[in-house]
This record gives sequence, C-alpha cells and structure tokens, in this order.
Amino acid sequence: MGVSHPGRGHGHSHNLSEIPAVLSPFARWFVIVTLSVIGVGVVIGAAVLWPSDSEHTIPMQFRSADGGSIQTVDAHVVDLQRADCLNPLTGTVQDSAVFQIEGAAPEGPCVAATAQIDSGDDTGRHTLLEIPTNRAQAGSGPGSVAPSAEQLDQPQAGQPSLTVGDKIRLAVVPGPDGNTRYTFFDFQRTVPTIIWALLFVAAVVLVAAWRGLRSIIGLVFAFLVLGVFTLPAILDGKSPVAVAVVSSAAILFVVLYLAHGVSLRTSSALLGTLMSLVMAGVLSWLAIETMHLTGLSGDQTVNLQVYQSSISISGLLLAGFIIGTLGVLNDVTITQASAAFELAAAGEPTRLATFRAAMRVGRDHIASTVYTLVFAYAGSALPLLLLFSVAQQPFGSLVTTDALAVELARSFVGGIAIALSVPLTTVIAAALARPAGAAPIGTESSASPPPAASPPSGGRHSRPDA
Repeated sequence: MGVSHPGRGHGHSHNLSEIPAVLSPFARWFVIVTLSVIGVGVVIGAAVLWPSDSEHTIPMQFRSADGGSIQTVDAHVVDLQRADCLNPLTGTVQDSAVFQIEGAAPEGPCVAATAQIDSGDDTGRHTLLEIPTNRAQAGSGPGSVAPSAEQLDQPQAGQPSLTVGDKIRLAVVPGPDGNTRYTFFDFQRTVPTIIWALLFVAAVVLVAAWRGLRSIIGLVFAFLVLGVFTLPAILDGKSPVAVAVVSSAAILFVVLYLAHGVSLRTSSALLGTLMSLVMAGVLSWLAIETMHLTGLSGDQTVNLQVYQSSISISGLLLAGFIIGTLGVLNDVTITQASAAFELAAAGEPTRLATFRAAMRVGRDHIASTVYTLVFAYAGSALPLLLLFSVAQQPFGSLVTTDALAVELARSFVGGIAIALSVPLTTVIAAALARPAGAAPIGTESSASPPPAASPPSGGRHSRPDA
C-alpha cells in the first residue's frame, strides 16, 4: 500500500533527480540531431547562394578615368613648402625632387608637398601634391564659422595633414596626352596594421595559450567567410538576409568548436546561439518595419544603391543587424553554458538547481553586456552625435532621425537578443549537464539527501561534459 516505514530511505516518494536522469540522454540526442540538421542546411544554403564571377559596376569614387578601378602606388613625402595654389605642375612627374613653385611664402594658402614614388612605372621619380589650407578659402558660406588664427594654417576639411617622411598612397590618373598624373589617395597603413595585429595575437595567445590561438584561427576563418562568400553573394544579388544567416551559422559552427573544443558544453552554447540568432533576425525585421528604417542616411548606402540597384537596401540593413549580433551572442551563450556545466560539476543536486544558479550568473552578465553593446554603438556614432548636438533641433527629433534610429535599433535588438539568449542557453546546458545528485538510469535514488560533509569518491566530481 505504499506505507513508508521509519528509518527506510525510500518508498513511493522519489527525488527530483530521477527525472533529469531520463532527460539527459534525450536532450543529448536532440541537440546532436538538431545541430546535424542545421549543419546540413548551412552546407546546402551555401551551395545555393554561392556567388558567381560576374562583373559589377565600379562606384564613381573608386573608378579611374578609363572606367576601371583606381590603381595606386606607394610613395613617401620628401619636402613641404607653403606657396600659392593652382600650381600647373601639380600631379606631374619628373626625375628631380626640386619643382618650380611659384609664390613660395611662409603663409602661402596651399601646401606644396613633394613625394617620391616607390612603386609602379615611375619608381624613383617625383610628383607634386597640392593641399589647400583654410587660408585658401574664398569667403564663407551662410551660417559658417570663420576659422580661428590657429586653424588658418591647417588643411581644409577632408584634406590630409602631411609631414616629411610620411608613407602615402597615390592614385594613378592617366592623362589625355598619355602622361600619367598622381593625386593623394590615402596613407600607407600596412606596417602599423601588421604590428598591431601581431600584438593582438601575442596578447591573446600569451593569456589564453592554445585556446587563444584556436580563437585567432577561428577569427581568420570568419573574415574569410565574409570576404569570399558573404560580400560577393550579396553583390551578386542574392538575398542579404539568407546570405547573412548562412554566413553566421557557418562561422558559429567553426569558431565555437575550434575555440572551445567538441563537447556537449560547446554544443549547448552553439544551439543557444543559433536559436538566439534567429530571434535576433525576427526582432531586427520587426524593428526595421515598425521604425520605418531605410538605411539611406549614409553616403555609402546611397552610392551602393546607385551602382548596385539589385541589392535590397532594407535586406542589407537587416543582414547587418544579424551579423552585428554574432559576437555579443557568442560571448553570452558560451559563458552561460560553461557556468551551467561548472555549477553542475561543483555540486548542484538537480538540473533545476543548476539552472537557477546559472541564471544568477546570467543576470549579472546581461547587465554588463548591455552596457558594452550600447556604448559600442554610441562610440561608433560619436561624430554623428556631435553633429546633432549643434543642430539646434529638439532632442526628440534628433534621436528619431534615420541615422541615429538605426544605431538605437541595433542596441535595442541586441539587448533583447542577449536577454533572451541567457535563459534559452541555460535551459539547454542544464538539460545536458549531469548534476552531482543525478542518479544513473534505472536506479532508485534515496529520498533523503546525502550528507553535506560526504564528498564523492576521490574527493572530485567527474567533468559533466566528458
């Protein structure tokens, strides 16, 4: 009749740990099968969306006089002089580094920069660059502020500030008479970029050792996916949203398993990230539709629409939202999965207790990560915020302009996705982890809890994700 007897540790009253013992194998196979199906879908999606080798129209700012892409050469600045503007020798090439400069004076309105060419057909020869300063301005427009005395000798807005020894890049401009001319294109940044990249890799590897190196390899793979598949496929007219989803999933599969190893712990984080990514995509679409975001406030987007009319600008905006949530979701989900597995190994008696303990960690993580997300977007929009601060418009009107509303929407969507990813990933990880109090399948657990002072055999818990 199921009567319990004093001193007997079991009857028909069972511990909650018996249910998780049955749940664990089911959860394990559910995660494995689900990730396998998603992986096959990613491969099929990549095959369907793979870009062709078709030619694309080159935007005007990147187009040379003959219609092709701009060719550049390396150079370095060897001399600077102040002189009159509109020197007819600007852009021409000669063997000597001494150009005939008219109107040379310490307060000349233009900077005449002599550069030696270091690559291309004119290697070793010299060209003259002309950079107007604020002294060259012929009056001021309505509402503009005249430059101060300190600003008069500074280059005009959009013009480079050169010094002797600067390594620069020059754009090759074929002349109608067959003579090549050169204009300033940009600074050379190859060596500084490599140095900073090496410092970044060294810092990660020194602190995180082998796992840090694997994460760097995963990062390289992510950039390869973006450069080889994502960007060419969108330019090819494929759906930006579909391309972004396939690219993000492919990156997550490789990056997570490469950095953290193949285990149930990593699988739970991967599944949680993929599901959160889908939610982020739905939320992004709702934000774009309800806030009527166009993405046309930036010059780059307008130029892209002009020269690549086959690309959906709203789809491109949505794809940017999806890819932008990758990093922060990855951070949150892997932390939650690790917390759940470690708490289970540390002595949490049931999966419900593991979930509750991991959620306490997750709440702190949400609070800190939301700040990181919002301030990252605010930092990227800082010039825009400064421009709006002097616009003398109501604050409510400024924050709802398209340019700023896009950044706000990214923050809102990212924050909601982070908040939802924490319980979702924690549930998956808690279902896969084996708590210390979980009994093997088919055994009957005691109704009374084990003594708190009695550690497991050997004084150590077996790792839950082994």
